[in-house]
Amino acid sequence: MTKTLNQLLPGETGVVIKVTGDGPVKRRIVDMGLVAGTKVKVQKFAPLGDPMEIKVKNFNLSLRKSEAALIQVKKG
Repeated sequence: MTKTLNQLLPGETGVVIKVTGDGPVKRRIVDMGLVAGTKVKVQKFAPLGDPMEIKVKNFNLSLRKSEAALIQVKKG
């Protein structure tokens, strides 16, 4: 099932399918290692729901929900 990263709940995992969008935001996301085939796990959301913390490889990243919406993942 394909979703965007911001649709996953804390504790859920997924594999990046592709990063949409363009310009500096897409470049920043790719530079952080979020490329096709990368496994990600949603750790938690901030108290007001934005940003969200994810685990990629062996480090944690914080992403705005608007940035996470550009990342398509396959759940599981």
